[in-house]
Order: sequence, then C-alpha cells, then structure tokens
Amino acid sequence: MTSIERTAYPRFKRLMSAREMHVFFTPKPEEAAWVRERTRSDEHLLALALALKCYQKLGYFPKADEVPETVVEHVRGALELAEDTGPHYESVNTAKLHRKLVRERQGISYDQERARQIAEEAIRSAALVKNNPPDLINVALEELVRATCELPAFRTLDEMAARIRREVNEDIFATIRSRMTLQDRARLQGLLDVGGLEGKSGLNRLKKPAKRPSWSHLKEQHK
Repeated sequence: MTSIERTAYPRFKRLMSAREMHVFFTPKPEEAAWVRERTRSDEHLLALALALKCYQKLGYFPKADEVPETVVEHVRGALELAEDTGPHYESVNTAKLHRKLVRERQGISYDQERARQIAEEAIRSAALVKNNPPDLINVALEELVRATCELPAFRTLDEMAARIRREVNEDIFATIRSRMTLQDRARLQGLLDVGGLEGKSGLNRLKKPAKRPSWSHLKEQHK
C-alpha cells in the first residue's frame, strides 16, 4: 500500500498553527448563519459546521474519529457553544442530510461512479509515462478536483493505481516482446550469463554507473 504521506491526498496535519486554524476552520458569518438556519440543536449545529469546514479543507467527509479534537474545539468556540457540546447525530439519516446540504452549498458532484471513471482514465493515461504509484494518485487527484468531484477514499485510489499500473506495464512488456526477434531474445537472455574475468553477468555491466567522459572510457563501452 502506498504511504498517504507521499501523495497530495488531503489530510489533517498533526500540528496546525493558530493561523491555519483561523483560515481553514473558522466559519464565516454567512456560513454560521447558514448552519443555524438548518439545525435545531447545538449538537447538530456543531456537526454541520464541522462537516462544512472539513469538506472545504479536504474535499471529502472524514470519519468522526479522524477529526482532531483541536479542530472540534476551535469550531465549537467560534460558534460560541458550551464546552460540553459534541458533534453528535441522532440518526444516520441526519448525517446523510448534512452531507447532502454541504455538497449542494459547495456545488460538488456526488457521483462515485463518475469520480472513479475520471480517476481511472487519468491514471491509465499517466501510467504510460509514469510508474511511481504516488505520482499516479496525484494525477487522479488533480483531475478529480478539476471536475469538482468529491474525493474517493485514499484506499480506493491506491488500489486503482496499483491495478492499472500492473495492467499498463503488462501491456508494455507484451508489446516489447512481440517486436523482438529470436536473436533479440537470445541476446537479452545472454545478459544473465555469468562469465569473464570478473565473473559477472552482462546485466551487471550495464548497471554500472558511467565513468567520467573520456576517449578511453568510451572505447571500453564498445568492447
């Protein structure tokens, strides 16, 4: 599995400055008014405000236990709620409604099939010239953001990148093999044979780093 830290997939920082908290997680006056108009309890007020601000920062809805307590405390304070107020939902349907409201406000398309199709096409195209999984995931993220799609889970993109990378590489290998003559294949196989004074294979010789440019070193390469 690809390490999420090696990609541009949005996530909460372990440590956030006061400025970052203010910029990314403080509800604007119109946002606070919007949240209050759509909730009837302090718990739902805090939950919807968190859903809105987290989505704006991440591009997806994190699980409740993934939201740092410092973020919860900051949003709660910004809304001037009691310290014992928690972002609790009375039912699953309320949580679904809040996500729907946030998507509508942000103008985001919630179409998992479309998002996966966009990500897959981006990864398949990039895999022809890139082979590093984090690079493939980053390309998919760029296209998903450009298409204003809600981001799939990181694991979804990671598994998709691994599968498509394998398929594209297999196609490339098959194409190269189909173009090789019997003589080409024999020569390639011969690179694995160990021999000579150094007792090393031809492949080992090819892997050696280049020496400084000189006429003598150039002639050695053609021996």
